[in-house]
Amino acid sequence: MVRPDAAPAEGGDDVWFEVLSAVDRTCADLVDYQERLERQNHELEDLRSFLASILFSVSDALIVISRSGEVLETSASVATLTGQPRGTWHGKALAGMFESGSIEAIDRALGEAANSRSPVTLEVALKGPVGPAPLELSISPRLDDRKRVVGYVLTGRPLGELRQAYSALAASHEALKSTQAQLVRNEKLASLGRLLAGVAHELNNPISFVYANAHALERYAGKFEAYFEKLQAGADRDELIALREALKLDREIRNLRTAIEGARDGAERVRDIVEDLRRLSAEGSGEMVEFDLVDVARIAAHWVQRGSKAGAEVMFTGLPSLAVRGRQGHIQQVVMNLVQNAIDAVSEQGEAGRIEITADTEDGRACLAVSDNGPGISEEVAQAVFDPFFTTKAVGSGTGLGLAISNKIVEEHGGRLRLCPRGGALGGACFSFDLELVEGAE
Repeated sequence: MVRPDAAPAEGGDDVWFEVLSAVDRTCADLVDYQERLERQNHELEDLRSFLASILFSVSDALIVISRSGEVLETSASVATLTGQPRGTWHGKALAGMFESGSIEAIDRALGEAANSRSPVTLEVALKGPVGPAPLELSISPRLDDRKRVVGYVLTGRPLGELRQAYSALAASHEALKSTQAQLVRNEKLASLGRLLAGVAHELNNPISFVYANAHALERYAGKFEAYFEKLQAGADRDELIALREALKLDREIRNLRTAIEGARDGAERVRDIVEDLRRLSAEGSGEMVEFDLVDVARIAAHWVQRGSKAGAEVMFTGLPSLAVRGRQGHIQQVVMNLVQNAIDAVSEQGEAGRIEITADTEDGRACLAVSDNGPGISEEVAQAVFDPFFTTKAVGSGTGLGLAISNKIVEEHGGRLRLCPRGGALGGACFSFDLELVEGAE
């Protein structure tokens, strides 16, 4: 029997202290675990809410299935496409959602996605409320941590929307091409408008020459008719000789030949002018052809110079000819724009203005440079000189499209229009571009 006042067994308090400490630690661990569990539950609820909002708001059809093909989740858009509530398909086979003609293709795509571990795209049709609902469907495999396929995610966009988008894109592209072509034509018309004075003067000379010779021929015809009328009336030889001397037919016969040659020369000159204008205004949208770049540059510079009142001198240096391949009408427009800009730059210098057009080859390509002795181009202006509608000219004096369109034309020919980095040979501005040389031309 143990007495009440007996001392406790040795080590008894330590044992109870350890037990109580273990109980406290366990309670603390339980409380901490409970807090973490609640946090995770909140995070899980937030995640579920986030996923639900995505499934509700996504516009494309979204279907999540298991590896066996059982539907696990669908987006709200699937209900719209099929006419069935979202929960209708959950737990059912994927094949039940699609038209019979699409099931075999889906099975093949599922196998291909599983083997390649990458998305597979195909066209299928859902069972819609009033008939098939065609989709462009993308099937992507779902992988676990060990890279094993545990299911698939199917996303699809209604083909009707895609076709409408493609149609709108195609219409916009056609409108853009039409606008670009219209800008090219407008700039060409603007260039031609600046040259009307020169064209009128150029045509006026040969036409006036032909007109004057036509009057002379009419006068000669009257004299010959009078002579032949006397001849047919049976006039004697002396009378005919006297009439011939009075009408000066011997001299008129010599003048007749001169008048015919002059009329022919004037007509040929008009023909050449019309041919130049035809080439100048050519659409140039056909096949690439071979032509002489220097000859085209001479014609373009001639027309610009004829239409200008600046009186600037235009010089050609370098190679006498360069056989290139391109659209002749468009390249002529590029040269006209460059020469017109150069003439505008030296317009205040009058006859002291000088423009130099240099033809050369570089790295197996033809190069043409147009430089002037004008004020040049500042670094600030050089940054925007090829931008559409950018111009340093006064309002109404330029469209701001000349260099932009010229740059586009040269790029279409596989070349590049550049602002010479060190200025021109004459100390002012200089622009150059390159074209494809005809084989053997260099």
